[in-house]
Amino acid sequence: MKRIFPVIVALITISLFGIIYIQVNWIKSAAVIKSKQLDQRAIDVVYDIRQYFINHRGSTVQLRINPSTDPTNNSLNLDFGKPQVFKPSVSDLFTPTEIQKVIMNSLKEHRLDTTHFEFAISGQIPGFRPGWRIQTPGFADLFSKLTDKDTLRQIKDYKMKIISLDENMGTNSEQLFLITPTQDEVVRQLTYMIIGGISFTLIIITAFALTIRTMLNQKKLSEIKSDFINNMTHELKTPLATISLAIDAIGNEKVMDNKDKIRYFSGIIKEENKRMNKQVESILQSALLEKDEIGLKLQATDVHDVIQHTVDNLQLQLAAKNGVVDLQLNAINPVIMADDVHFSNVIFNLLDNAIKYSKENLEVSINTHNTRKSLFIIITDNGIGMSRDTISRIFEKFYRAHTGNVHNVKGFGLGLSYVKAIVDAHHGKIKVESVVGKGSKFTLEFPQE
Repeated sequence: MKRIFPVIVALITISLFGIIYIQVNWIKSAAVIKSKQLDQRAIDVVYDIRQYFINHRGSTVQLRINPSTDPTNNSLNLDFGKPQVFKPSVSDLFTPTEIQKVIMNSLKEHRLDTTHFEFAISGQIPGFRPGWRIQTPGFADLFSKLTDKDTLRQIKDYKMKIISLDENMGTNSEQLFLITPTQDEVVRQLTYMIIGGISFTLIIITAFALTIRTMLNQKKLSEIKSDFINNMTHELKTPLATISLAIDAIGNEKVMDNKDKIRYFSGIIKEENKRMNKQVESILQSALLEKDEIGLKLQATDVHDVIQHTVDNLQLQLAAKNGVVDLQLNAINPVIMADDVHFSNVIFNLLDNAIKYSKENLEVSINTHNTRKSLFIIITDNGIGMSRDTISRIFEKFYRAHTGNVHNVKGFGLGLSYVKAIVDAHHGKIKVESVVGKGSKFTLEFPQE
């Protein structure tokens, strides 16, 4: 599992980036295609507008222009006295509002933006100088930028289409200049595609994240299971080996005739049996916690009596560490509603941990005091202490703070998770403070009514 896990994570990560890369390129390709489609639609629009005006311009008109008082003034190159034949101009037949309406209808028909466009009509009509005949307010500014090389890049979101409004497509006829947005329209039409692509990518990222998280949890559970099996094997094998040796010793002929030795070895067997029962009980308690089947039998419990009784039972362990317990039982009202067995186990586990995780000359202080609605129990020791990482995890089931040798401190890592569950079941609170090398402090608060 340890070897294959990084490979799986690497493959998932590469696949994720590959999918994102494909999504990005797919959106880019779609944007290019849409841009080309919009450009073609704009071309179709101007051709449709041209055809509309050609169909509605009417018949040919003949005008005879009289010579001016100064025959030499012929700056327009007109042949005075001869009839000038031409069709009426679009700018003469249609008002700017009508032309704008025609353009809007054509844009709408081709599914283009009908709000952000500018247009103008220019051309050279016989008898008139060339110039702009009609133009919208914003046309001049956009036109100057579109025809200026320095500013052309700044407005690449707009494109200009130019088409003659004359049947013969002559260069001297009226011309329609139509400026329409491109990029905004592309984004607008690609909105659903972009949203879909982003949503799909997010779903994939979420799925990959959940997969990796599940794999990490499975990896963690696998490590916890291995540690638990190793610890359980060690914890149960030691008393079994001791019992086996004691039984062999009792079977020796020299020991069988010595009642004192038989009593001694029988005592060893009894103590190791208690130890095994205690370990099995811890596992059973863990199973009950897992199923949330803690059955509390609440009764009035004197906390001071429980503490004193627990300290008396741990005198041998304290003596092995040259330890002393300083009892400062200052609570005026030491009675709470608690399950006597489970509450006793809470105090025992905390004191047992203080003894286990300590060096020589252990000093433990147990202090109790009351507030208006609560009873506080504070257990302080001068043991090896805990790091911040350890403090954040000590209430996790099966977690054990390693101190170099996995078996130098015995246990399954169930004690403090059990303590936390029982304190919560009694509607209490538990807080931990610790400094590496200086000791730990457990503060328990239980409600009193």
